[in-house]
Amino acid sequence: MPSDIAAQLGGIPYRLALAGGWIDQPFVSMRDPEPPGSMVVVAVEPEFRFMDRCGMATSTRKAAAALWGGRLPRGEPAALVRELYAAENAGRAEPSGSQDMVGLVYPGLSRIDYDHRHEGGVFPLRVQTNADPGTAAWLESVLKILPIAPRPSGYSPLGVKNLDPAWVRRLGASGRDCFAAIEAHDLAGLQASMNECTLCWEALLPATLRHPTIELDLAGIQAAYRAEYGGAMYSGCGGGYLFVATGREVPGAFGFRVRLPGKELEP
Repeated sequence: MPSDIAAQLGGIPYRLALAGGWIDQPFVSMRDPEPPGSMVVVAVEPEFRFMDRCGMATSTRKAAAALWGGRLPRGEPAALVRELYAAENAGRAEPSGSQDMVGLVYPGLSRIDYDHRHEGGVFPLRVQTNADPGTAAWLESVLKILPIAPRPSGYSPLGVKNLDPAWVRRLGASGRDCFAAIEAHDLAGLQASMNECTLCWEALLPATLRHPTIELDLAGIQAAYRAEYGGAMYSGCGGGYLFVATGREVPGAFGFRVRLPGKELEP
C-alpha cells in the first residue's frame, strides 16, 4: 500500500461483528437463562476507510488511535481490552460493549463468551480465537460486504426492549453456532447463524432495524438478499453494511482481509 495512503488509514484494525451481537451488553446478558452467551468478531486489516456510524467499531478505533498513537501496542490482549474500554467509555451513560475492543485487539476471528455472573457481564468470561490462515481465507471467500447506509442522526436502538430470556438464549447460541460454522467451513451453518441472529434482534430490540429516523426498508432489503443468497445480516444497529454469506458474487459488494498475527505490532 502506498505510504501516504497507509499514513491516512493508520495501523489500528477494524472489526466485523457477526452473530450474537448485543450479548456483550450486560442488560441483555443478565437475562440469559443458560449463560454464557456468545458472539463472533473478526479483526480486519485497515486497507481502506470504512464509513463511520456503520457498525465497524470506528468510534472505538478512534479512541484506540488517540490512546496508543495509531498502532496497537504490545501487551496481553485482555489487558489492552480493559485499557481501551476505560478510555472510550469514561463518563458515558451508555457505554459501548467490550466486544468492540476485543475485535480490534485480538487477531483472527474470536468467539467471545459473556456471562453476567462474571464481572457483571462487562468483560468476557473467555475469548476463543482462531487465527488459522486457511479459515481466514475461507471466510474472506464467502462473506461479502455490501454498503447500504450509515445509521441516521438521532437514531437510538434502545427505545423498545423486549428482553425475553428465551430469545436472549437463542441470541447467545447464534454466536456459538456462527463460530462453529466458520471453523468447519460450513457455509450453510454460517448463513443459518446470521439469519437466526437477525430474528433475535427483531424480537429483543426491534429498533435495531426499524426506527422513525431510518428511511430505508432495512428489513426488506435484508430479506431480499437472504432469499437470493441464503444468509445476510447487518454490520450493526441502524444499517451500515449488509454482510452476505454466499459462494456467489454479489453485485456492488466488496471483500476484506482478516488481520492475522505476526505483522500488526511494531517495536
